[in-house]
Amino acid sequence: MKIISKTYVLVLILIVAAIINLTLLYEAEHSGNTQSYTIIKTGDLKVQTEAISGLAVSIANGNVDDEEKIYKDIEHVDVTIAGIKNGGMINNKPIQKIPPSITTEYNKLVISWNDYKEKALNAKKTSVFDKEATSAMNYVLQKNGELILLTNSLSSELSNLDRDYNRHKEIANDLENSAKEIGQLTLLISIGEEENAQDKIKIEKMKFEVGLRKLLGISTNDLDLKSIEQKNEDLIEIPRENSDALRKLDPLWESLRPKIEILEERALLSPDFNSAKNEMNLQKEILFGDIDNLLNSWNFELSKKGSQEQLIVQILLVVDIVIFFLVLFVIRQSLLPLGLITNALTEIKEGAYGRKIEYEKSDEIGNLVQTFNVMSNTILEKEELAKKTDIAKDEFLAMITHELKTPLVPIQGYSDILLSEHLGKLTDKQKERINIIKSSSETLLALISDLLDAQKLELGQLRMKMETNNIKKTITEVIESFTPQAQKNNIKFISNLKDVHTEYDEDRIKQVLSNLIKNSMIAVEPEKGVIDITMIDYPQTVQVSVKDNGIGIPADKQENLFKKFYQVDTTLTREKSGSGLGLAICKGIIDTHGGGIFCKSIPGQETVFTFTLPKKSESKKSPIGIT
Repeated sequence: MKIISKTYVLVLILIVAAIINLTLLYEAEHSGNTQSYTIIKTGDLKVQTEAISGLAVSIANGNVDDEEKIYKDIEHVDVTIAGIKNGGMINNKPIQKIPPSITTEYNKLVISWNDYKEKALNAKKTSVFDKEATSAMNYVLQKNGELILLTNSLSSELSNLDRDYNRHKEIANDLENSAKEIGQLTLLISIGEEENAQDKIKIEKMKFEVGLRKLLGISTNDLDLKSIEQKNEDLIEIPRENSDALRKLDPLWESLRPKIEILEERALLSPDFNSAKNEMNLQKEILFGDIDNLLNSWNFELSKKGSQEQLIVQILLVVDIVIFFLVLFVIRQSLLPLGLITNALTEIKEGAYGRKIEYEKSDEIGNLVQTFNVMSNTILEKEELAKKTDIAKDEFLAMITHELKTPLVPIQGYSDILLSEHLGKLTDKQKERINIIKSSSETLLALISDLLDAQKLELGQLRMKMETNNIKKTITEVIESFTPQAQKNNIKFISNLKDVHTEYDEDRIKQVLSNLIKNSMIAVEPEKGVIDITMIDYPQTVQVSVKDNGIGIPADKQENLFKKFYQVDTTLTREKSGSGLGLAICKGIIDTHGGGIFCKSIPGQETVFTFTLPKKSESKKSPIGIT
């Protein structure tokens, strides 16, 4: 059977199974959503009941704006309870009526709700506050400021008396403190913030009463002095000229004392309101219990019904699993050949050209496999042809580069002869032009040499003359060759060298060092430049570093430094006016020796090129080629 036909059959099976499952899921979800919404709305009766309690207290507290809200909430609860029994719509959503088996629990809920509604409406009609206690509290708060001012004035009047009145002064200070405390306690009573405020204000009232009587010379024998840890005292009379505040304080206290006594004995909340509120809260708890009983009974009925539906779901689940594995098996059989093609493509991606797939069926996959095999053979042929072309190109480039060096030798030789004036005197202008010819030929020769070396490295034909040499001697000779130019530009050389013998091609290592030092001399500033050449002798290798304090190399440029023809931006380049081959050749020479080379640079501070050479002969054996 064709794969397309198998696909149609599988899709048909999946569509039929999906239709059956979606139909059952829709019915179950629709029924389940309706039941869930109904149960949620029943549970919300608690929240709505709590809100009605809050509105009843708010209205009793004087918030007449909540009058309309409480009736709306009551109406909403009535509609919800009726919908639970008969079904219907609430907030444009369907409500499922309760099962007949829980009618008894529903009827109890209706009775509890009607009783609660009556209690809530009764609570909202009752005033929250005791009017007499509220009036007393307002009076005390209003007069307390005057009381504090008079006690303060009394202290000021007594302060001018001699030490015979020190006790009077202490009592005056105590009166001022008690006046302040009475005001604070009254305020706390008004907002209900502190427990035992009534007991505390009673003590402060007694302290003020006792202190005032002592200053007025009135007996305190009828007062309970032990409760405030005081005793009777007979004080000398205060001079009239110092008792003006005391005379004003006496009538003010007489008017305040009975009001404070009311606050001691009576709460701000009305007893009738507390009774109505308690009855409402008690009935609310009964209503909550009936709501819970209804929900528990309803959930029990749903669990019995759900057990029956669960059996049906389990049967459908087994059928779905069987269909799933059947479809999976068919798909696997159909797509198995694609895995072979994918693996073959991966091998081609990794360079294994010419890969063939064995597949004998004549379906669409078979046609694809035949096309793939033809493509694989074609790629293999093209790859082999490209390799031959690259080798021919490289060999031609190496040959033509070598041949380009031949005519440059007589150009340089005759330039030197002319400049030495063996063939006759030259004018300054003639010498200048011949020097340009010589300089240009030297530059061209260096470029051709770099190209030739790079090509030999590419072809593996760069000859290495491996001999045991002293690395210190090699480095010293390279430094000496650059010394005249360094002295001309006032560039300082620093070296840390010691005698270490190992096997390497001395000329090629000199070429590496010359390239690195030349780059450093270009990078540093005249008069400030410092080039530090160091050597570290490790057990297996010798490490040589060339460090300068030049302009540095940006971090994003450092990873490509050793690629052929790569040059850093001209404002920061370490290969100014070069071909971009110097560092690539250095890397090729060091790699051929079996060592490594790398660069570390901090722009604006320093640059360090480091290479290593093995102490034992571990260099790559390159074939003998053109020198």
